[in-house]
Amino acid sequence: MKKILLFALLSITLFGAEIVWNDTFAEAQAKAKKESKPMMVLITSEQCRWCRKLEATTLSDETVISKINTKFIPVHVTRDKSAYPKTLTAKMVPMSYFLDGEGKVLYSIPGYWPVEDYQSVLDDALRRAKNKTKK
Repeated sequence: MKKILLFALLSITLFGAEIVWNDTFAEAQAKAKKESKPMMVLITSEQCRWCRKLEATTLSDETVISKINTKFIPVHVTRDKSAYPKTLTAKMVPMSYFLDGEGKVLYSIPGYWPVEDYQSVLDDALRRAKNKTKK
């Protein structure tokens, strides 16, 4: 029985890793305040090929998934359809915003980024969040 359970957990870890997105911006913000973590807000649109590429490649990478799930409170919203603050503009998509628990923008970056570059984006956002809490 223990072997079956171990095998199941290993399978989920290897093949089932994905970002645990919060359902709404409000839910993510409440969780960010409670857990003292920065929010990651990904804004996409339905017809955006670069959004699909970011989702299929960069946001499917195990290291990116792990960092987002452990260090951020992520929420994925759709431009012109989801409820989120109008101050988070997305003239181009995909758009990645990183906010504190109060909803203030710490860092933002537009467009598709490959894994290595997006890792750097995540690290920059974490540094800014850490520096803000020191002030």
